[in-house]
Amino acid sequence: MAEKKKKAAPGDFAVNRRAHHDYAVLEKLECGIELRGTEVKVVRHGEASLAGAYGAVLGGQLYVVGMNIPVYTFGNRFNHRPQGNRRLLVHRKQIEELRLKTEAKGLTLIPLRLYLKNGRIKLEMGVCRGKALHDKRETLKTKALKRDMERGDY
Repeated sequence: MAEKKKKAAPGDFAVNRRAHHDYAVLEKLECGIELRGTEVKVVRHGEASLAGAYGAVLGGQLYVVGMNIPVYTFGNRFNHRPQGNRRLLVHRKQIEELRLKTEAKGLTLIPLRLYLKNGRIKLEMGVCRGKALHDKRETLKTKALKRDMERGDY
């Protein structure tokens, strides 16, 4: 029997599940993403991965670095590179604000989810601050307590 892949919410192609565990999300930003033809096909099949990816301002442009989009199996010699920097489409003022936040305040840009909106693939970026170990433990405790209360095991 084939192993079932854990699916994201309907409409989501990829979700970064570790982001909310490792980081405190302060602000969210919807970005367009520049993809090639074979990349779009792979993303629509739900094979993209946001694990280990982050956002960076390089040369006045906003990029997502480390996002894995596997090679399209039916592609030819024009297939894409699986792990390349992919440009994000946002306004110039937003890029400048994000650059200042990441440089000065010690914040980082983390991709949260990849989804479809009005026929276009969008990437939700989060301006995040890293959580300390005790914060992670506290979050896990509150989740477990909430789950037990819903079950009636309190």
